[in-house]
Amino acid sequence: MKSIASAPGKIILFGEHFVVHGTKAILAAIDKRVTVTSSFTNNKTIKVNSQLGSIEVPISSSHEEVEHRLLYNHKTEFRPFVYLANKIINSEQNASGLEITIDSDIPIGVGLGSSSACCVAAAGSIFGLFKELSSEEILNLSIEAEKTIFPDTSGADCTVCTYGGMIEYPSIEKIDNPFDFALLIANSMIPHSTKRSVEKVNKFKENNEERFSQLCDLETKLIDEVIADMKNNNPNTVRLAMSLNQEYLEEIQVSNEKLREMMRSLQEDPLCLHPKITGAGDGGCVIALVAGESINSCLETVRKKFTASVWNQDKECFSAKIDTKGVVWSTIEE
Repeated sequence: MKSIASAPGKIILFGEHFVVHGTKAILAAIDKRVTVTSSFTNNKTIKVNSQLGSIEVPISSSHEEVEHRLLYNHKTEFRPFVYLANKIINSEQNASGLEITIDSDIPIGVGLGSSSACCVAAAGSIFGLFKELSSEEILNLSIEAEKTIFPDTSGADCTVCTYGGMIEYPSIEKIDNPFDFALLIANSMIPHSTKRSVEKVNKFKENNEERFSQLCDLETKLIDEVIADMKNNNPNTVRLAMSLNQEYLEEIQVSNEKLREMMRSLQEDPLCLHPKITGAGDGGCVIALVAGESINSCLETVRKKFTASVWNQDKECFSAKIDTKGVVWSTIEE
């Protein structure tokens, strides 16, 4: 039997970094997905295959052994799969070994939720071999798994990858999208570390407690206004709010000159205004909202501009739509 699950990537429209400190955030799932396929083996091992390579490790018999192996496994990107596989195998007497295969069309490490989507799809796929889970159960398992990589995760990314659509976090309320827009996503191709970005923000907070508290309040107020603007079909106001959010991200020092130059280049296109960082920053992607009917011409213009630019010739740019399905899973009898 095979168990197959897929989950979408995500972007953060508003609230990255601040959400970890108690503010609201607005996230959206995008139509780039990770698919995880799990099947039984007789090898008493956990084998994981992905574009990043493969590992095969013995099944661990205790929680302490799992913790030790995860801690010293140099391929940290495999930790969630090993964790979830051990968790279910140790609770099922008839379980032997598992083989897990990951296929993804989400760029890795650029703030589009690749790791969260993997955790969600893995929870649905691995546990789907043994039992039928609710979306809430998949979400809880995926957050557990993501904590093997990011111990301080807010759970926001896994939440939107599980439920899809556009959500307000932490209330998990779905936000209806009243106007037609597509997302233009420009990948800086600059490697970045979420952990280092979070540490940088924490240091800013320690050195500027009063100002950071003000920024959190401003972010919450901004998000409340954006939700109202969406309900009232005011797309231009939402785009302006993205620029203001970017100013807050600049202040907490998760931007850099290369990202700023990318955003200035995007702003030169009249169809692609008010870009901002999405995700941890210090690299990764910037995004802009573009009217649905204009996305192809805007994308063509931006790609030509990036190709012609010497400093920016290795960048990639693509469009995405809001994914409304969230995690989906099924089993196949062989």
